[in-house]
Amino acid sequence: MSSTDSAEKLARDMDWNLLRTFVVLAKSRSITEAADTMRLKQPTVSSALKRLEDRLGKRLIDRSPGNFRLTKAGELLEKEAIEIHGAILRLSTLMRETVDEVRGHVQIAMASHVICPLFDNTLTEFHKTHPLGTLSIDISASRYAIDKVMSRQASIAICLVKDKNPALEYKRLFREYFGLFCGPSHPLFGLENLRKTDLAGHSTVSFVTDHMSEALRQVTLMRADADLEDRVVGTSANLEEVRRLIIAGLGIGPLPIHVVKRDIDDGHLWRLPPYDAPPAVDVYAVWNPKARLNRAEQAFLDMLLAQIDTTPMSEREYV
Repeated sequence: MSSTDSAEKLARDMDWNLLRTFVVLAKSRSITEAADTMRLKQPTVSSALKRLEDRLGKRLIDRSPGNFRLTKAGELLEKEAIEIHGAILRLSTLMRETVDEVRGHVQIAMASHVICPLFDNTLTEFHKTHPLGTLSIDISASRYAIDKVMSRQASIAICLVKDKNPALEYKRLFREYFGLFCGPSHPLFGLENLRKTDLAGHSTVSFVTDHMSEALRQVTLMRADADLEDRVVGTSANLEEVRRLIIAGLGIGPLPIHVVKRDIDDGHLWRLPPYDAPPAVDVYAVWNPKARLNRAEQAFLDMLLAQIDTTPMSEREYV
């Protein structure tokens, strides 16, 4: 049998529910966890994985003792399965739009607590120009926001970017600068003329993506340069929750300077060194050029890109 015939047979015989199950398995730490997520019994999920592996002739997940991770074949399949799953989910939306092409929904996947006047202006313009269009904003960690765009479950993502996926398009929306802060109960709160050496050994809180290999690498370097305690006592993917941990006094932590100006004025947070040359982090608009956008999605994307293109970068840097 030729490779073309084999591919056609696979497409004809494939049970797409197996791919849906595999998408959940790929993001889980065990078959039991995946079964709980899908509200199925563990043997049912195990059987589905075995059938998929038999159908493809490849081992997809290493399930040896103490291990549950994707094989190389599994990693490749996950990328394709996410995109296929997203395309199927969008079918119902596309069918609805054939009835009334004027209406459309824009699903925005966004990192937590994005403060950007340019983006807000786009929301205002979109609503005024297309009052029948609807929007929803789903807050999630940046990597999950990008997954949603890749799988076509979201129209656009507003998020941090670690590595650019060549299958997606990126446009820098704005740049923000991070500083280190402490809360009212911290011993350094309210002290003037502090130096970086004064921070040495203090406990720290931060974002779950505050690692050398992640998008907040510059923030990680800032914390290391301040010689803070290596052990991070509290983490969250949500900016509001990192802010809560800092104000509660668990430790010193990083936050975007422009986002917390009111907290500083209200006495909830205190800025710590370094005061000069704070690390810069870029926030991007990310979209999938292969996605078939409805009229509302395309209009919103066009408006946002126009706003970016006509606004100098100097006006999109927030300190």
